[in-house]
Formats: sequence, C-alpha cells, structure tokens
Amino acid sequence: MKHLILFLLSFSMLSLFISCGGDVQYTPKPKGYMRVDFPDHQYYVADSMHIDSDTAAMDVVDLPFSFETNSGTLVTLKKNERRLKWVDIKYPAYNGVIFLTYIPLRHSGDLAGQVDTSTQLLTKHYGFSSGIDERIFVNESEHVYATSYLLKGQNVASTYQFWATDSVSHFLRGSLYIDCVPNNDSLAPVLEYLQHDMDHLVESLKWRK
Repeated sequence: MKHLILFLLSFSMLSLFISCGGDVQYTPKPKGYMRVDFPDHQYYVADSMHIDSDTAAMDVVDLPFSFETNSGTLVTLKKNERRLKWVDIKYPAYNGVIFLTYIPLRHSGDLAGQVDTSTQLLTKHYGFSSGIDERIFVNESEHVYATSYLLKGQNVASTYQFWATDSVSHFLRGSLYIDCVPNNDSLAPVLEYLQHDMDHLVESLKWRK
C-alpha cells in the first residue's frame, strides 16, 4: 500500500507538471547595468606638474592656479605658444578625462570673448541634450566666479562643463568626457562620481598671486 501511494503521488505531480508545461509564462528581467564600486573621494592639491612632452618630459611647471583633484587621477600639462595651457585630468579606471584650458586675460575685452567662446562650445551639445542645469558659484575670498553646466541626455558627449574667472587676469574652462560611445544611462554612476570631483575642483580653485 505504501508503494502504491508513493506511485500515485508521483504520477499526480508528473501529470500536473506536464499539463501546465504549455502555460508557463516567463517574465523577462528589467534591463540593468553592471554595478561599479567607487572609492571614497580623496583629494590632493595640484599646483605644479610635468610638461607632457617628449623634449621636456622632466620640466616641472608651476600652474597659474591650483585646485584639488582626486587621488586616483593622472594629471598632465600641455601648452603652446598662444598663451594657452591645457591640463588633462585622466581617470584611468573609468576612461574619463577632464580637459582644462587656461587663458590669461590681458585686455579689458578678453573676458567677454572667453565667455562667448565657452558658450559656443557648450551649444555644440544642445542638439543631444534634453535639458541643462546651470549653477553659479562665488568664492569672494579667493576671487573665484564660476558657472557650471550639467547637460542631461543619453547621447551627450560632454555632460559637465564650467568656466571660472577672477574677472581680471585669469580664465579657466573645463569639460568632462568619457572615452566610449555615449550611453549616459549606463554611465550614470561614473558620470555622477566624476561630476562630484569637478564640483570640488571649482570649489577648491585658487589663483596664483
């Protein structure tokens, strides 16, 4: 009798499984992205660095400004003969880079011209953006007056840009890029991490006297 009961139970479960097999519906999992764990934001002061050049690789140059950058970055300096200095802040772990361009202001009309240039560079991303958040930053004690732009949109190449000045002698422009095909939904955690560092860069910015 015991074996008969076990047989009937097994047969009933098998019959139920077979009868329901054609009606089983699978619900696909929602689209997700790989999780990225980020280290805590730790910073150091950058005010001098080596020139990124084959002929002057060991020359150390003092920057006309200083800022705090993430300890996980590689910072290099490039410059040319047109009063321009470029500083690249690279994030090897995330294929990200912050491009800084420094321009000394020599004449009264230089500031307006540099703000106009920054605006023109920003408008190149408007066609891919779904909105822009503008933020004004003022540090009276260090004479830093800055405007930052957070560009929203999945296919925006540069999601964060800023310009900063003392309104007299210094002008600094910055832009953030990720070295991959833009898909800012999947890159959102990385972008947020790097944008936090850019905010800190602006907030820690000081001009050399």
